[in-house]
Amino acid sequence: MSDMAWFTIFSTVCAALAVAIGMMFPAHAMGRTISQALDALARQPEAEKSIIRTLFIGLAMIESLAIYVLVVVLIILFRNPLLEYLVQ
Repeated sequence: MSDMAWFTIFSTVCAALAVAIGMMFPAHAMGRTISQALDALARQPEAEKSIIRTLFIGLAMIESLAIYVLVVVLIILFRNPLLEYLVQ
């Protein structure tokens, strides 16, 4: 196999691992956040509006981390800066 084929395979595997790991932690954080919000709602139902508002803001922040991971992986996968050194 050529160097280009190995480089393509390696970068694809690394991108898949980065997406898997980069999505795993925000998903875990979202689950914990929702669990804690439901616990808070069960303890103080009168504070529902503020808890729900804070929950949605927190979930949006957590989801943005997963989106950043996906964007960076796509940039590395399709416009790999190390490819210039391999082609030379």
